[in-house]
Amino acid sequence: MEDTPMTEDNIALETPLSSVFIPPSIHEQSLLLGDSYTHFSPVPPSLLPSDATEVSSRPECCLGVDEAGRGPVLGPMVYGVFYLPVPLSDPLLRQTHHFDDSKVLTPAVRSSLMQTLCTPSTVPDELYTSCGWAISSLSPRDISAGMMRPNGGTYNLNAQAMDATVALIKGVYERGVNIREIYVDTIGQPAAYQKKLERVFPTAKITVAKKADSLYPCVSAASVCAKVTRDAALETLWKARAKADATGGGEGEGAEEPEVDMGWGSGYPSDGRCSSWLKGNMHPVFGWGPAECRFSWGTAKDLLETNTKNGGVKVEWPADDDAGDTPRLTDFFVTAPPKGQEDQDMGDELGTWFGTPAGLEAF
Repeated sequence: MEDTPMTEDNIALETPLSSVFIPPSIHEQSLLLGDSYTHFSPVPPSLLPSDATEVSSRPECCLGVDEAGRGPVLGPMVYGVFYLPVPLSDPLLRQTHHFDDSKVLTPAVRSSLMQTLCTPSTVPDELYTSCGWAISSLSPRDISAGMMRPNGGTYNLNAQAMDATVALIKGVYERGVNIREIYVDTIGQPAAYQKKLERVFPTAKITVAKKADSLYPCVSAASVCAKVTRDAALETLWKARAKADATGGGEGEGAEEPEVDMGWGSGYPSDGRCSSWLKGNMHPVFGWGPAECRFSWGTAKDLLETNTKNGGVKVEWPADDDAGDTPRLTDFFVTAPPKGQEDQDMGDELGTWFGTPAGLEAF
């Protein structure tokens, strides 16, 4: 994939705080293993029917979808959804809490909003009591494995994003939430994307638009959920690497928690700290950790190519065997010829597998 250019101002807004709020959407074990995963917040009781037989009593909700981390070479791409009752969308999100596209909010504001969303308080806040959210974290390893499938079987980033979006929305429906309106931010062709979603969710009013994270409050909130989760994921990955480096790669039991000053910056290739970190921390064989780096990105590919010219190890993959050399299933079957026909051609290898034909006299 081509690397995404970033201005200095954008890089500053994309770089996580060292003290970012760690939301419950950080599944540390999965993250460090390089696994993709999903997380759903509990559904607020106010969004579910008080009587299971009275399904129609559920409030009508709107749901927003947005992503964070599509362009970086480091860290996961995170898709987020956010839902709440339709009448609350603008007054609660836009007027009370001032949600906006996460890319224009400072890291501190994003972190504070996410903490309010996830934390019960003595004075109930409708952001906690009336709203739900979920994320899907697509790991660098899985993104790259999909994009680099051999023999034309590429699972491109748009297809991965579409599948993550559909799975999250289905998950919210399965939890009993009455979603009537869906708003999605897209960087592709909105009309084509919208038609695909309308086929999957025919009962909902669906709006797919560019810059939806600035137009629709529920998409702005989804953007914050996705961005803070990605910020916290980068911090968690950095802490794990720093701790491993400090203890020589061991468990480091009893070691002090390292200070977090993320040397890889925002994770975008055009961020000088990111490109410098990639160059200075490249393993001669493996490059970087599969939980950290997207090997399908141009920056990673170019550095690995350069690395082979500077003492790195070049890996050559053997070509697949010709189709003509592929063994047949029947090659593994051996049958004994009928008595007296040991030297005769057996013909079809499976012809006598279940015995020889019998005439009517046998019955």
